[in-house]
Amino acid sequence: MSDRRPAEGVVLVHGVWMSGLAMVPLQRRLQGAGWHVRILAYRSLRDAPAQGAQRLAREVARTPCARVHVVGHSLGGLVVLHMLEAGAPARLGRSVLLGTPVAGSGIARRLAGTPWTRGLLGRSVERGLLGDGPSRLRGHEVGVVAGDLPVGLGRVLGRLPRPHDGTVSVAETHLPGACARTVLHLSHTGLLFSPLAAQAVSHYLRHGRFAATAGVRARQS
Repeated sequence: MSDRRPAEGVVLVHGVWMSGLAMVPLQRRLQGAGWHVRILAYRSLRDAPAQGAQRLAREVARTPCARVHVVGHSLGGLVVLHMLEAGAPARLGRSVLLGTPVAGSGIARRLAGTPWTRGLLGRSVERGLLGDGPSRLRGHEVGVVAGDLPVGLGRVLGRLPRPHDGTVSVAETHLPGACARTVLHLSHTGLLFSPLAAQAVSHYLRHGRFAATAGVRARQS
C-alpha cells in the first residue's frame, strides 16, 4: 500500500497553561477528515509569543506537505499572528484562530493587575494576552472562530462581557481584516473537543469560508 501523505497539512498550536496533548482531540478529528496534522509544543509561560512563533515557522517548514495551514487556540492564535507578522514561511496556507483574544483578554488583565497573580501568566503577556500583539494580516487568509457558551474561568472571575465562551468574549476575538468569522455555541475548552469546531476548521481550511450549518452562526467578511 502507498504511504503517500496528503498534499495539505495542518499544524496545531495550543494555548496558555496547556501542552500539546490538549490539541490531540482536534488532531484526531482533522486526521479523520483527511489532513496530515502535527502539533507544536511550546513553552507558553517561559517563552514570549514571538519566540513560539519562531518555533511554529520551523514546524511549518519541516511539515512534509505541499501546503501547510496553521490553527491556534487562545494564546496559540497570537503565536500564529506573530509568525505572520514576522513573515509567512514558504508553503503556508490558511490560518484559523480559535477563541483567540486578539484585542486582549480581560481575565489576563485582571490577573496581571495584582502582584500575586501576575506570575501565573509568565511571558504570555509580552505582546500577547494584554492586547498589544500583532493584528495586521498583510493579505494572509485568516478565519476567526469564537465561542458563546459561558462556561469556564470567566464565571469565577466575573465581569466578562457577553457573549463569551467562559474565558474569552466574542468581542475580544475581533481581528480587523479577517477573511471570515463564525460563532459556535461552545465553551473555550469545547472549541478543542467538539466535532462541530473541527468541521468548521476543516471547512475553512479547504474553502476559505465557514459553512452556515446547524449550531453555527457564520458571518463572512
